[in-house]
Amino acid sequence: MKFFRQTFESLRFAWQALRSNLLRTTLSLLGVTVGIFAIIGVFTIVDSLERSIRQSLATIGTDVVYVQKWPWNFGGEFQWWKYFQWPETSYSDYKFLAERMEGAEAVVAMGFKGGLTAKNGNNSMDALIQGMTYDFNKVSDVEIEKGRYFTPQEIDAGRSVAIIGAEIAETLFPNDPEPIGKSFKIKGLNYSVIGVQKKKGKGLFDIAGNPDTKVLLPFLTFAKSFQNRINSSVSIVVKGKPEDDGLVELEAEIVGLLRTKRGLKPSQTTNFSINRPEAATKAVSSLFGVITLVGWVIGSFSILVGGFGIANIMFVSVKERTNLIGIQKSLGAKNYFILFQFLFEAIFLSLIGGMVGIGLVYLMSFIQLGTLEIVLSPKNIILGLSVSSIIGVLAGIVPAFGAARMDPVEAIRAK
Repeated sequence: MKFFRQTFESLRFAWQALRSNLLRTTLSLLGVTVGIFAIIGVFTIVDSLERSIRQSLATIGTDVVYVQKWPWNFGGEFQWWKYFQWPETSYSDYKFLAERMEGAEAVVAMGFKGGLTAKNGNNSMDALIQGMTYDFNKVSDVEIEKGRYFTPQEIDAGRSVAIIGAEIAETLFPNDPEPIGKSFKIKGLNYSVIGVQKKKGKGLFDIAGNPDTKVLLPFLTFAKSFQNRINSSVSIVVKGKPEDDGLVELEAEIVGLLRTKRGLKPSQTTNFSINRPEAATKAVSSLFGVITLVGWVIGSFSILVGGFGIANIMFVSVKERTNLIGIQKSLGAKNYFILFQFLFEAIFLSLIGGMVGIGLVYLMSFIQLGTLEIVLSPKNIILGLSVSSIIGVLAGIVPAFGAARMDPVEAIRAK
C-alpha cells in the first residue's frame, strides 16, 4: 500500500509541475503533436482509401475469377500486341463453361454499355447498362430495397425487365415512392421495373460503375438491344465453391475446358486471360505500404525532435528542483518515488502531445475530400497513444534516473 500511495504522490507531483509551467509545457509537446499528427494522419487516410477501394472491389465479387480477353495489368510490360490477336470471350464460351464446370458454385456472363440515357416522360438520366445471367447475385452484391431479383424464366426468355439503381429511380420517378411495375425507355425500347437497388452513394473508386446509376437487364435482353448479336464480347465470372480451398483448381479447370472448346493444341499458348480481383487488392496494398512508410519517416523526424525537446525540458526541470529532491530524500523518499515524478512528467508531456495530435486528426475527419470518408479508427488511436507513451519513457528515463541517484546532502546545498 505504501508503494501505491507513493506512486500516486509521484503522479500528483508530476501533474503539479506541468500545471505550474503551462507555457513551457505547451512548447514542449508541440514536437510530439506534429509527429503523431503526421503518422496517424497518414495512417488514417491510407486506411480510409484502402477501405473505399476494398468496398469497390466487393462490387465485382469476392473469391471469383474473371475470364476475359485482356489481362489486368498491375505493373511490368503489357504485351498488348499479343493480346490484341486473341479472340473475344463470348456467350458461347460462357455456355460451354456453365454446362461443364464441376468446381464452380456459379458461372456468370456479363456485358456493359455506357453513354446511354434512361427516360420516363420529361425525366431522363445517363445510365450504365449491365446485362447478366441469373447467378449474378451469387458473385456480386445486389441489395434490393424494393421489388425483387430476376427469375430464371425472365433471364432465359430475355424479357424486357430491369433492376434500377436508387438515383435512377429518384430521377425517373421523382414523385412515385413505388416505381415497381412502371416502365421507362432506353433508345426507344420499353423496360419494366421489377426492382430498385438500395442506395449506396458514389464511391471513390467505382470499378464496376456506381450501382446507383446502373440499369441491370437479363443478358439476352441486353445482347439483343445493345450488342446486336449474342456472341459479342462478354466478361465471364466464375465463383468457386465455399468448401474449396483457393482458386488454383478452379482456374485449372477453366483453362482445361476453354482450351478444349477453342481447339488449342498442347503446344499452343492459352489465348484468354484469367483475372483475379485479389490482384488489384495486392497492387493497391503495396502502393499504400510505400505511403505508410513515408508517413512513418516524416512523422519519426518530428517525434524525434519532440523527444529531444521533452528530454531537454526534463533536464531543466531536474536542475530547478534539485533542492526539493534533496529535501524529499532527506525526509525518507525512496529513489523510485523521485524517479517516478520525472518519468511521469515526461510521459504526461508526450501523452498530451499525442492526444492533441490525434484530436487534430479527428477534426480532419470532418473535412470532405471528394467522396472519400475519413474515419479515425480505434487501432490508430491506440497506436498514437502507444507511440507517445514510448517517446515519453525514452525522453524522461535518463533525467529521472539522474534525479533519483542524487545525494540528498549535495542536492540540498545545490544552488
